[in-house]
Amino acid sequence: MPRHPDTNRPIGIFDSGLGGLTVVKELVAALPKENLVYFGDTARVPYGTKSRETIIRYSREIVEVLLKYKVKMIVVACNTASSLALDVLKRECPVPVVGVIDPGVRKAALSTKSKKVGIIATQSTVKSGKYTQRLNDFQPHIHVVSQPCPLFVPLVEEGWFEHDITRRIAQEYLNGLKKMGVDTLILGCTHYPLLKKTIGRVMGKKVALIDSAREVAMEVKDILQKMNMLRIVSGKAYYLYLVSDEPNIFKYRAVSFLGKSVKNVKKHSF
Repeated sequence: MPRHPDTNRPIGIFDSGLGGLTVVKELVAALPKENLVYFGDTARVPYGTKSRETIIRYSREIVEVLLKYKVKMIVVACNTASSLALDVLKRECPVPVVGVIDPGVRKAALSTKSKKVGIIATQSTVKSGKYTQRLNDFQPHIHVVSQPCPLFVPLVEEGWFEHDITRRIAQEYLNGLKKMGVDTLILGCTHYPLLKKTIGRVMGKKVALIDSAREVAMEVKDILQKMNMLRIVSGKAYYLYLVSDEPNIFKYRAVSFLGKSVKNVKKHSF
């Protein structure tokens, strides 16, 4: 297959705020040569309590911005947007669009032995039923238990990953899933991997925690390879971060997600 003419264009990623940086971290590890443009909708976070119509409108607006940067692919690194807007974006977008749900679902379906899978996510993601639907598509006999955890996102944004308050809230949210005997738990929000230690302590060592960020990165790599669109230029990759509000706060908090500081952060107002 001949080399695609758009190989050196960046990958676009978007999220409601900071959580999608867990996907960025995995993309950088899996595809270190790729240029990335990330949009964090920090002015309108959280998405998890908003309606389907609002999420679709926000997602369309962000995709329009990313397309102006000539992205070759868009990663919807937000579970709520993946649940409610992905199908619309796939139909309308001129470049491939990848969500975060299916990669995590595939991993969970392969991991569970008891056929009892738990899902923790935002209220909108749980209400959409998308995770349950896709799990049943992969394995019809899996018993799915969903639990909205609306307070997890603000706790992560605050940096309270292992705070005593976070632990107590996690126990409150997760006790029902423990009683149901799930052996696999999907972290259905890109913020939640930052709480993995706390969630793991509450659920116990026998429960597999599924973080879809790495699975998404592998899927992106596979798609780009198949389309012959991997970047081949030897020059250093660039990373641009766009936010809809408070770039300095984003820069400060991004360190917790990426393990390093970010420099190229710009504000984009709608």
